[in-house]
Amino acid sequence: MLRHFLLGKIHRAKVTRADVDYVGSITVDVRLMEAAGFLESEKVDIYDVTNGARLSTYVIPGVAGSGEIGINGAAAHLVKAGDLVILASYGWMTAEQAAINRPRVVHVDAANRIVELARQERTPAVARPLAVARANGR
Repeated sequence: MLRHFLLGKIHRAKVTRADVDYVGSITVDVRLMEAAGFLESEKVDIYDVTNGARLSTYVIPGVAGSGEIGINGAAAHLVKAGDLVILASYGWMTAEQAAINRPRVVHVDAANRIVELARQERTPAVARPLAVARANGR
């Protein structure tokens, strides 16, 4: 059986532009795309940290090193320039593949420059005791 798992994400990037008149999609600095493992035209989910909007679209490569995160088309009604977003891609895999999968997690600064590349999610310290307690049935 195949299940859906996180492959890569760009965490808390700042939207640099929103253009409702552009023909759909999201434009992403190609260096950020490569770091997260996103391919051109790949489907990604956008989670707007600023306002809670969630949507799916596809990726268009932007200028390398520009820091561009450009929301295009109808999505620009939901996500605005200056909003913080999480971009995520997912893939189907078996349980065996998932056991060795380590998602690419790209952390950026306020200018969307890469500050950390990780191969797993970081759980906030305050959440760890609760997660451990739940795992132990408490």
